[in-house]
Formats: sequence, C-alpha cells, structure tokens
Amino acid sequence: MLRHFPHVNTLYPHKKRDYFIAAFTFFCVAVCLVSDANGSLAKQYALGACGWIFLICLLHGENKEVRMQVVIAIMFATVGEHFASPFMGGYTYRFHNVPFYVPPGHGMVYLTAVTLARSGLFLRHARAIATLVVIVCGLWSLWGISGYAAQGDSVGALLFCVFLGYLFKGRSPMVYLAAFFITTWLELIGTEVGTWKWAAIDPVLNLPQGNPPSGVAAWYCLVDAVAIGGAAPLLKKIQQTKDRFERKNAHQGIENK
Repeated sequence: MLRHFPHVNTLYPHKKRDYFIAAFTFFCVAVCLVSDANGSLAKQYALGACGWIFLICLLHGENKEVRMQVVIAIMFATVGEHFASPFMGGYTYRFHNVPFYVPPGHGMVYLTAVTLARSGLFLRHARAIATLVVIVCGLWSLWGISGYAAQGDSVGALLFCVFLGYLFKGRSPMVYLAAFFITTWLELIGTEVGTWKWAAIDPVLNLPQGNPPSGVAAWYCLVDAVAIGGAAPLLKKIQQTKDRFERKNAHQGIENK
C-alpha cells in the first residue's frame, strides 16, 4: 500500500530553511491561537498584520510557482472559511467572524506542508511517517464512532476516508502527509483554548462531528490540491497574456514609426 511513497533508503539533502519555516510556523500557530483565546478584535488585527509580514518574509527565496500556490491557497481557503463558518455554521470563531490572521495563516500552513514534504526527513522516512499517520488518525476516527467519545464524530470518520484517498491516490501525497501534522496541531490547539468550536452536528450532513473532527486534515488537503493544481495553469495564462500584450505594444510601435 505504501509503494506510493519514496523508498526509505533514498538519500536527500537536508535544507535548514525548510525546517526553520516549519518550526517557525508551528510556534507562531501556538502563540497566535493562545493569544487570541481571550483577546480583542484589535488583537486579532495585530496578529493578522504580523501574519502577513511573516508570510511575505518566508516566501522570500521560494520560486514563483510556490508563491502562486500560496496565493491560490489563501484565496480558496478564505472563501471556504467564510462559507463554512459564518454562513453554514460548521464551526464558529469567538466573534462569529473570520479573524484577520486566518488568511495569512493559511498561507503559512500551506508553505509549511510544502517545505516539510520536500525535507530530507520526510523524504527519507516517508513510508514510516505515512504508516504512523494512518494508524494514529485511524484510531482517532474509530474512537469518535465507538460510543466512548464525549462527542460523536461520524463526520471525522468520513473525512478520514477522504484523507486516505488524498494520501494514496492524490497527485502530491507528501504534501498531504505533511499537512496532517501542522493542521492537526492547529486544530487541537484552537479548539482546546476556545479560539473556535466545531458544531456538534454538521449542518450539511446532519451527522455528529468532533471538536475537531478526526479527519479534519482532509479539508486542508482540498486547499492544497487546488493550490497545486491551479498554480501552473494560472502562471501559464498570465505569461501568455503578458506575451500578447508585449507583442501588441511592439506591433503598435512599428506602426507608429
């Protein structure tokens, strides 16, 4: 089943920058969510401003495709946040809004998934890490539907199945695998300190869901898949538009002479 992942004995160079981005994001997520747990709207705006500054700095040194992926991830995730939270009520932030730090936060989370996925640690130990993730998330999902959990989590079990599809059939399994760690980290912290809370009953499926759902990483994998799939075509379209514009200007310049 794990042949989809690189061989564990393949050697890849470590990149300190990749580990720094990941560690920095894990740290920022914890500080931001704990700070916002009892903070004001003004603090949310301040955290958001810091988030945008950090994201811009972290993107320095990335190629244009990764930068475009981050832009797409932010746009898609932000629309999804407004639909899923204020509109549908699948989960609710303290002020019933989408905090200002959420968009840049999604950018940092996506970038972390990319950097971890290409790191030497993940590439060398991909099969072992994948096995660990499947076991841990699988047991978490089983607990949610076992009847022993404080809050039933049928939605989490369904999302876990979707997550497995991304992991073993998706085009970028290493990114999805890495996404599990950073997204589980932020969901557990955010719900524990009360920064947001998932509805006990999913408003779409009308099924019980945990706080957070066990397979919540699947939603973030959707963001990742859209970003990865959309960046190259969008960059190509932009380049084609730029080329047409330059040819048009050149032609007009010749005519004016």
